[in-house]
Amino acid sequence: MRTNYVLIDYENVQPSALSVLEKEHFKVIVFVGSNQAKITFDVAAQLQRLGSSASYIKISGNGPNALDFHIAYYIGHLAATDPDAYFHIISKDTGFDPLIAHLKAKKILACRSQDITDMPIVKAANSRIPSEKIAVVVANLKQRGASKPRTVKTLSSTISSLFQKALVEEELAALLKLMEKQGLVIINDTKVTYSLPG
Repeated sequence: MRTNYVLIDYENVQPSALSVLEKEHFKVIVFVGSNQAKITFDVAAQLQRLGSSASYIKISGNGPNALDFHIAYYIGHLAATDPDAYFHIISKDTGFDPLIAHLKAKKILACRSQDITDMPIVKAANSRIPSEKIAVVVANLKQRGASKPRTVKTLSSTISSLFQKALVEEELAALLKLMEKQGLVIINDTKVTYSLPG
């Protein structure tokens, strides 16, 4: 399973629910501003439970976007050593969005979420009923812009990966049928076109 790096902008977000990252495919890096003297006990305790899968980086220097540049550097470094990884930036700072778009153009998997519970992989893992699963799939497809899957086989594979290959074939087929019934996808033989909500 691919490694999911979770890079937390601690100046911007003090995350909750770190316990959902207690799986072997997550690596958590908390970026702490140079003027931040401490982190909360809850965050420290939860990160400690993650053991070697969690680390801190206290940035050096001040200035606008200093922490953001550190996150960008580490994504570049990690992407060079682990090109199949997925990078999750946890921040409310929309300034990361052009970086995310550039990474995607370079075929590097990345997204920004405002909180750990908003991460697509976490939402997918927590979705139980078909409507929740479809919401996760639609959000993922909308993020892809023009690079949506164009065949039923590729779309099925994309959905399967999104749910960490935990869906059985019948469940996957039922989701596709439901998406077609709701008018979200149009399937013509093996080809797929989309009609996603705005």
